[in-house]
Formats: sequence, C-alpha cells, structure tokens
Amino acid sequence: MSYDIIIIGAGPAGLSFALSLADTGLRIALIEKQAEEQLAAPEFDGRDIALTHLSVQILTKLGIWARFEADDRPPIKAARVLDGTSPYCLNFDPHSVDPLGFIVSNHVIRKTLFDAVKTLDNVELMANLTVTSVATSDIVASVVLSDGQTLESRLVVAADSRFSETRRMLGISAYMHDFGRVCIVCRMQHEKPHEGIAYECFHYGRTLAVLPLSGHCSSIVITAPMDQRDSIMDMDEAQFGCDIRQRFNSRYGDMTLTSKRFAYPLVGVHASKFHAQRFALIGDAAVGMHPVTAHGYNLGLSGQDILANEIASAATRQSDIGATILLKKYERKHMRSTKPMFYGTNEIVKFFTDDRVPAKFARRVALRLANNIPPIKRVIQSKLTATSNRSFL
Repeated sequence: MSYDIIIIGAGPAGLSFALSLADTGLRIALIEKQAEEQLAAPEFDGRDIALTHLSVQILTKLGIWARFEADDRPPIKAARVLDGTSPYCLNFDPHSVDPLGFIVSNHVIRKTLFDAVKTLDNVELMANLTVTSVATSDIVASVVLSDGQTLESRLVVAADSRFSETRRMLGISAYMHDFGRVCIVCRMQHEKPHEGIAYECFHYGRTLAVLPLSGHCSSIVITAPMDQRDSIMDMDEAQFGCDIRQRFNSRYGDMTLTSKRFAYPLVGVHASKFHAQRFALIGDAAVGMHPVTAHGYNLGLSGQDILANEIASAATRQSDIGATILLKKYERKHMRSTKPMFYGTNEIVKFFTDDRVPAKFARRVALRLANNIPPIKRVIQSKLTATSNRSFL
C-alpha cells in the first residue's frame, strides 16, 4: 500500500501534523498503537498544558482554537516565581489585556485534534497497530506493521513519544537525562480566587507549580525525588490537601482534590538529529522536555508546523517531499529553538534544585536581578510566552 507520508503516533504532535497537511492533497497513513475508541474519547490524565501565544496562533490556523470552550482554555494573566521559604518573588505581569498564555488539558487537545483529523479525506487512520520495522532508501521508505502489512511512502515521520522505537530503528541517538524525580499532577479546588496567576514555587527538595483553571480550581504539578513518590501518592485526600495548603502558604485557603493523582517519571530527551534518509522526528520523539518551563507541547507544535510548511511548499512546487535538503532545513530551524530551550531548562532545574547554601544565595540574587533589570525580564518573558515566531525561529 503506497502513501505520500506515513505518520507513526496519533498523539498531539502526530494529529497536529496530519491536520497541518489537510489541504496539500497528500495521501497520509496515521499509525497508532491505541484503539480508535481511546483516541476518540481520551481520559483525563492529569496533564494541563500551558500554551504560548505561538501555539495559539498555530492552533487557530488549524481551526482548533475556536473549538475549545472558554472554560477549557483559561488565561494565565500573571506569573510568580518563588524560591524556598522566602516571600520575595519574581513577577511577570504583562500590564496589558493580553494574557501570558492559556491552560488547556492534554485530553481536551487530543480529542479536539482527533475529531478534526477524522473528517479529513486524505488521512487514513490505522489504529491498534505498531510498527515492527522501518527501512528507507533514496527513493522510498517502508514500514512493516504488527499485522504483517507493509506500507510504502515518500516520507516517514515519527511522533511516537520521547522513547521512540522508530528513532532507534533508524539509528538516531538521543541525549537522555533521568532527573531522578517524579512529576505528580492533579487538580484541586480552593476557597480563594487565583485571579489568573500561575505560581512556580521552588521549595527546598520539592517543586510546586499551581496553574489557574476555570473557577476556584487549579492544576497542581509537584516534582519531587523519586523515593518520595509513594509517600505523596499514598496520602489520603485530607492529608494531601493539608500538605499542599501548607506548602503554598495558605494563599488559596483550604484546598481539596477534585481528580486522581497521576505520577510520571521525569526524563528529558533530545535527539542528536531530527532526520535520516526519508525520515523525520517531531514532538517528543525529537525533544522531550522537563515541565518546569512548560514548553514540551509548545515545541512539538511549533516543530510539526515547521516541517508541515516545508512539505506543503515542496508539494506545491511538485518537488520531492522527502528530499534530504528539505529535512535538513526543518532540522536546522527546529534545532535553533529546541537546543537552547532544552539545555537551558535543564540548567534551570539544576540551579533551582541545588539546596547547598551558595546555590540558595545565588538564586536570591538571580531573582532580584531578573525582577529589577527590565531587559533581562523582557527576554525571559518573551521566551516563556513565545509571542511570535521570531521568539522560536
């Protein structure tokens, strides 16, 4: 069976990429190991995504942003960064009507993208299947599926997680950093209003992020050493609520769980390159981020947009959509944004989780410098919010 493009993985990056190519006339096969029923009705998994302005622009172009209900995309109106037990904080207040970003749940993004992709005539979904082998040559790429089918195409694109099997099949190495920590996420309701403020609290030994949702509800993100996972997950609801309230200095009054708690190991991944012969990586298969700067999905969305634009342009010119020169151009553009963000994020994590006395002192100085030197603050804010393509590309 022949296609123009085979996409491996129908997560947010793979679905976005398929939708980005809707008007190209290219025939696309979308391979996914989950059943179609799971794709059509994904369950809440605790992950709420902070979307940048660039991501909103891309989702608007795809016709997805308008499909979100207002309550499903609450704005981040301001942000605060705190260190340890100090009341001093680094403030990000835009002083404009535009928010810093928006919060959208991962399962809402996935369902909305899937509903849109299912209407496309040029995309064939093959669910409940995995890829057992990939081969490429100068003129064609092929994959063998778990049911024995062999598919051929001009290009294979992997969007199959930060632990991508197809990346390994093509011999692309990746830098992996196991932070030795766990990320625990959930939702909580609270007495007092959050006023649209997002908090990142770098407490000693543990990090707490509190992100504003609709109403008196927030998304909670805890990062802690892996050996604390069970003690956090095994707390009863009352204990957990009391613990978060105390760690958050009672800013929102009583806090009550409204969802399950979900635990994810923290492993950062950056592929050494984003392409091979007639093969490309997007999403977490290319870059898997630590959540502290909230750029994981944002980088995945911008990366697929870069590759889709290059392919659409080549298709319009009737050029080879799997040509090495095209894939190198994509890699060069995406590397330019992902490398500084990936390694910079890792350094931020290292800096803010070092509890030695010199590091604590350096953090206090750094927060005050960032707060009181406007050019530094503007640069940090522009990188975090990605208000335009220029911030990334």
